[in-house]
Amino acid sequence: MILSSNNLTKAFITDVLFKDISFQINEKEKVAIVGINGAGKSTLFKIITKELLPDSGNIVISNQTTVGYLSQNSTLTSQKSIYEEILSAKAYILEMEDQLLNTEKEMAEHATDEEAFAQLSDKYMNLRHEFEMLEGYSYKSQVRGVLKGLGFLEHEFDKKATVLSGGQKTRLALAKILVTQPDLLLLDEPTNHLDISATEWLENYLMNYNGTLLIISHDRYFLDKIVSKVIELEAGKCKTYMGNYTFYFKHKAINESIDEKHFENQQKEIKKQEEVIKQLRSYNREKSIKRARSREKALDKVERLEKPKSLNDTMHFTLKHKLESGNDVLSVKNLAMAFSSNELFKNVSFDLYKGEKVALIGQNGSGKTTIFKILTDHLTPTNGQVKLGTNVHVGYYDQEHSLLNPQNNLIDEISDTYPNMNVGDIRNVLAAFLFTKDDVFKQTTSLSGGEKGRLTLAKLMLSHSNFLLLDEPTNHLDVVSRDVLESTLKNYTGTLFFISHDRYFINQVATRILDLSFDGVKNYAGNYDYYTQKRSEEFISAEKQDITNTPIIKTNKALWLQKKDEETQKRKKEKLIDKTEIEIHAIEDNIKEIDELLCQDEIYTDHVKVQELSLQKNDLEDKLSNLYELWDTLIEE
Repeated sequence: MILSSNNLTKAFITDVLFKDISFQINEKEKVAIVGINGAGKSTLFKIITKELLPDSGNIVISNQTTVGYLSQNSTLTSQKSIYEEILSAKAYILEMEDQLLNTEKEMAEHATDEEAFAQLSDKYMNLRHEFEMLEGYSYKSQVRGVLKGLGFLEHEFDKKATVLSGGQKTRLALAKILVTQPDLLLLDEPTNHLDISATEWLENYLMNYNGTLLIISHDRYFLDKIVSKVIELEAGKCKTYMGNYTFYFKHKAINESIDEKHFENQQKEIKKQEEVIKQLRSYNREKSIKRARSREKALDKVERLEKPKSLNDTMHFTLKHKLESGNDVLSVKNLAMAFSSNELFKNVSFDLYKGEKVALIGQNGSGKTTIFKILTDHLTPTNGQVKLGTNVHVGYYDQEHSLLNPQNNLIDEISDTYPNMNVGDIRNVLAAFLFTKDDVFKQTTSLSGGEKGRLTLAKLMLSHSNFLLLDEPTNHLDVVSRDVLESTLKNYTGTLFFISHDRYFINQVATRILDLSFDGVKNYAGNYDYYTQKRSEEFISAEKQDITNTPIIKTNKALWLQKKDEETQKRKKEKLIDKTEIEIHAIEDNIKEIDELLCQDEIYTDHVKVQELSLQKNDLEDKLSNLYELWDTLIEE
């Protein structure tokens, strides 16, 4: 066991987050902490890391356990570059590397002094062994691999951390924690600022992580692939499920059904006994009254079951449109966008038709939000045409919620947009999105990300739009709210165009996917499962593609020849990568052989031989470094 929670309680004033919760985490386990927003998940992490104290109970972590923690809004204030900041997490490796180099120099300087040389040789062997155990020879490739996996490009490595966006700083903080490889890793919404490819990379990394993981995440695909245990916080209590998220979700529904039946049966029995007691008292005879009192005492001793708190007590709404659009909803032709000399995308062409539900995906920075801002006239493209169809009424969900007036409270925000609504109707709408009582008088600036999302959805519902543009609508929503949104959008009869990095959400809602890259979009006629299947087929056999390249739908001889040339270049690059990897392994073996020789008594006492082998090793390490750089370049291309 690496961590134990014993009767933990935490409350803020009168708001009890959890009371007397206990659970254990074993070494190497990968565990999800789940619950609705406000259940106390992040607070639990802060108690584990000693940022907060519990009101009662305690957390016990086994001795000498190293802990790494990524909070939801982790940022770095470092003046270092991206690469330097990550390397600082390997300070102990860098220091040991310097010690090895200095010891090698000292050994060369004392080659004629047998006693000093022998002492230095022992020191060197011990250092080298520890260095190898800490994977010192691979730290540079590890750092580069983590940075690239989380979406940082090679040319960005020298960029100062101070100029990064909030999302990039969070990614950098995540990269630094991963590189430290703590025994116990706590991640609070680690996928929030990752695109789909970076999320998939992180999944694979964490699946193979050698330590213990505690994860808070609303990404259901992510949890399904990684965790084997789920701890749920609900109504101040915790419950453990031994399985992944799907297992938890299925068995939770079963447990809720059982709890509801037990509660209903007990309520029926209580009501029955109360009626019998009432009937006995109505006889007004001493014997009947005694029997009534006896039953009352027995009833008082019954341990009353709490009424199950259904998680369906969440926002509820429908999206309806008043006006039917034409069949052709949107036509985009040869769209291109550049900021100064930075070209974001070009050759973007696609059409949307009435009733479609289309997801726009792509890497961070590929221009997805920019396309939505062009469609809503917030930006002007550098080239191309955008045409809306007949009777198309657009409703826009902005992921930054920048369209909310910071001077307004919630009632004013609705009233300004829909002045014909009375306060009573506005309060009823807000209540459907979980804003009740004094909540409606909050300023929009004081709302959390999830609350801003719900308010924007409320305004969207009132718009009665027949064409919805949703930019990351699931951000900051808990899993239950996401389920409600999914169900609502699936039943929406208008046209939907949305951006999301929530793969489960995409899979549930999308009927088509557009994958955006610099040179245009590719069309996939299905949901996310279909998209991943087709992507896999592309990698297995490029000649059996079943996709439509939207900018140029018709294939021709020129495209066929271009495709053949690309495949030839790809095969050449793969051969070169294989050759480079073989050379890397060969040189690593040679270095290992030299290290073993240096450990032999007859060698390390021979000063000339040691000097000769050290020079060989330095030459091999230089070659190895060059090969690593070549390999990184080939992989990046």
